[in-house]
Amino acid sequence: MTTLPDRPQTALLVIDVQNGVVADAVDRDGVITRIRSLVENARAAGTPVVWVQHTDDDLPVGTAPWELVPELQVGEGEPVVSKSYGDSFEATDLEDVLASLRAGRLVVTGAQTDACIRSTIHGAFVRGYDVTLVGDAHTTEDHSRWGAPPPEQVIAHTNLYWQFQDGPGRTAAVATAAEVSF
Repeated sequence: MTTLPDRPQTALLVIDVQNGVVADAVDRDGVITRIRSLVENARAAGTPVVWVQHTDDDLPVGTAPWELVPELQVGEGEPVVSKSYGDSFEATDLEDVLASLRAGRLVVTGAQTDACIRSTIHGAFVRGYDVTLVGDAHTTEDHSRWGAPPPEQVIAHTNLYWQFQDGPGRTAAVATAAEVSF
């Protein structure tokens, strides 16, 4: 269980599912469909949904690439955390948002697997959160021209190693969208 005191709740974290981030992502439509299902299930269960939105020179605030994909809509009162670094906790109010929700367990989805997803799951784990990565609800684009493996292998490798993460008083897990319960 989480090492964070008095944090019994779960939150669904949806990271950077923005037009400019997932435009060329592998299985874009399938991943977004599974994320939409998770969002609906979380809402139905009363589980908070927290949205993270990246901003940088390629994703300036208010532009079409910066916008969340049209298939996903932020619900009334759902927090949106703006970030400029890979780790969604770095220089943001994410920790304050999660503390106010009493969330100690995170279910993580989004993009990109080899950047913001990896940074955030590690950042959450070292901060004391239990972290479940939804193995079929994160994605990335092809970075093989810069020496990375093909995107399907990046996703598979991330799912493989995350299920074996361990730390005192915390859990790491990988589940499919169909296996996640709130």
